[in-house]
Amino acid sequence: DTYNIATIRLKASCLTNLGISQSQGASNWLQLVNTRLPSLEELHLSNYHLQLGRPLLNVNLSTLAVLDLSYNFFTNQMNLGWVSKLNSLVVLNLAGSDFHGLIPNFLRNMTSLRHLDLSYNNFKSSIPEWLYRFSSLQVLSLSANELQGDISSAIFNISTLNEIDLSWNDLEGKLPRAVGNLCNLRSIVLSSVRLNQDISHIFEILSVVNFGQLTDQLEHFKNLKELSSNDKSIFGPIPTSLGKLANLEKVEIYNNLLEGVVSGKHFANHTKLRYFEGWDNSLVLRANPHRVPPFQLRLLGLRSWHIGPSFPLFNNFSGPLPQISMGSNPSMIDLSNNYFLGPLFHFLCFQLNATIGTRVLSLANNLLSGEIPDCWIKWQSLQVLRLDGNRFTGKIPSSMGTLSELQSLHLHNKLHGEIPLSLKNCRELDLTNLIILILRSNKFGGSIPDHLCALNSLHIFDLADNNFFGSIPRCISNFTAMVRGSGSWGNAILYAAIAGPLSESASVVMKGQLLEYDSTLNLVKVLDFSRNKFSGKIPHEVTSLQGLQSLNLSQNHLSGKIPENIGGMKSLESLDLSQNQLSGSVPESMSSMTFLSHLNLSSNNFTGRIPTSSQLQSFNESCYAGNHLCGSPLKDCKGSGNEHGVRNGGRGIGEGQEVNWFYVSMPLGFVSGFWCVLGPLVISRQWRIKYFRFLEQMWWKVCDFLAKIK
Repeated sequence: DTYNIATIRLKASCLTNLGISQSQGASNWLQLVNTRLPSLEELHLSNYHLQLGRPLLNVNLSTLAVLDLSYNFFTNQMNLGWVSKLNSLVVLNLAGSDFHGLIPNFLRNMTSLRHLDLSYNNFKSSIPEWLYRFSSLQVLSLSANELQGDISSAIFNISTLNEIDLSWNDLEGKLPRAVGNLCNLRSIVLSSVRLNQDISHIFEILSVVNFGQLTDQLEHFKNLKELSSNDKSIFGPIPTSLGKLANLEKVEIYNNLLEGVVSGKHFANHTKLRYFEGWDNSLVLRANPHRVPPFQLRLLGLRSWHIGPSFPLFNNFSGPLPQISMGSNPSMIDLSNNYFLGPLFHFLCFQLNATIGTRVLSLANNLLSGEIPDCWIKWQSLQVLRLDGNRFTGKIPSSMGTLSELQSLHLHNKLHGEIPLSLKNCRELDLTNLIILILRSNKFGGSIPDHLCALNSLHIFDLADNNFFGSIPRCISNFTAMVRGSGSWGNAILYAAIAGPLSESASVVMKGQLLEYDSTLNLVKVLDFSRNKFSGKIPHEVTSLQGLQSLNLSQNHLSGKIPENIGGMKSLESLDLSQNQLSGSVPESMSSMTFLSHLNLSSNNFTGRIPTSSQLQSFNESCYAGNHLCGSPLKDCKGSGNEHGVRNGGRGIGEGQEVNWFYVSMPLGFVSGFWCVLGPLVISRQWRIKYFRFLEQMWWKVCDFLAKIK
């Protein structure tokens, strides 16, 4: 068996290299190696589940030069004190050993080490001064710990260093000029380290490493392919010397404190640039509108930049904006929240072969105007289309009805005409994958065509603030995604699954407020036909939408009664039927709507007693105003002691306490849940470091498991 084979191998006293990774059931091999392999030069026991019950007292491994004990779980780091007796050791890897507290003191005399990896532990201290005496050290990794304090310039006095990783710790300070002493430095990783200095100063310091002299230009880094520094680690302007790095392929400088103007000089020679992520900075783009860029991007992130005030004919990041001449087929184009103005025709309709793979197009919240061009036939991969928050006029073009992959459509503008003529002309209606359809605040009119009922994947259907008239179609029961009581569409339209750390978002009226949903959007199900001219009765088919969370039919001309079985909509949290001509009594079934937290029945012709339930009696009187209703929370119903008793009983000691505790528990549960789960990720840097370290460890374990299966 495996153990016997291993035992036989251990008898080979001349063995110089032993590697055993991801194995089980041999916790005493370390003792066997020590006694039977005195000539061993390399020992690799990575991820071996070692448990060192007792330390090695007599160390015979006098020739051992490489020792890899990474990703084991040692209960007592002091049992590794024998490592300090390995006089020939030059490589020591103790990554992922579950060490806590201080960096082990037994390492302090191992000054002959050339490679030391202590990453992915739980050290919570400053970097010890004795480490600075390791004059032969070439590779040092202290990443993903909880090291604290300032970065000492003494660590950069180790002139032999060529790789140093201090990332994902709680370190801060400034990059010292002592980095210039590291003439052999090839890699320095400082992710998540708070460097309180200007980015130009950092580049000036690093330029000394390779060229032995100070310079304020990046042009000396001739072979630099990737530049990454994120999460508020740098500030100041971007040096124009960035444009002289001809081999640059990827730039990640998002979520920093960068400011100033970015012009064509910053990207003059970037023929190989494919990825540029600069979102969430205070940068201003001033590009030559007539210059064709020398590169073709796959990913561009400029969120929160100041771009405009006009659409440039060409921009220097992603090719000519009006013609999208990006042969690399970007999967996402997000130019939202800027100041672009003018028509969309040239941007949308020229050289469209490059847009075949584009799945997200967001031009939301700009100043674009004119009609929406009728050239969507070659945007067939679109899943998310956001044109909302602009000044578009006219009608929705017919070619938009051919976007068969579309899942999210936002068109909040000044459009008019009947509900999209393109959809009415589309007899077979290709848009069956549509999940979000928001047409609010336009000037659409006419009736809702029955063809729209084929949109059985809809989760959010918002026609609010238009001029629609006629009756609400009975076929809305075909919205099967709203019928289901639970579930979501998963990550179907998450930007993060497409091209970066951005998620689809939508603004919907929920509980009387305009709310923005992003990370939880896939759980939201809303039907909003408010502020139109719909008439007739509320179709009883609407009660089949049992997964619906918000139903808003307010400010129309609806008449008749509320469907008696509306109480079957158990998931409903918000119901607004105000400002109609509805009549009759409030259905008794509404007393069973336990999740209902917002209700507005005001300004109708309802009569009779309000049904008794913990929900219905808890709403403010204004929710029932403008009707002929009685009973709690309104005045007592006259001529009936029963109603009076019901109202008082609903406010009595026993039941009143139950109602009060219910509403007290809701905010308490939310607050405690948030601060226990999400709060630490927001306010605790150490928690975030542990969290992302955990994810990375899990990733490598999955990879190792898959490798074993193969």
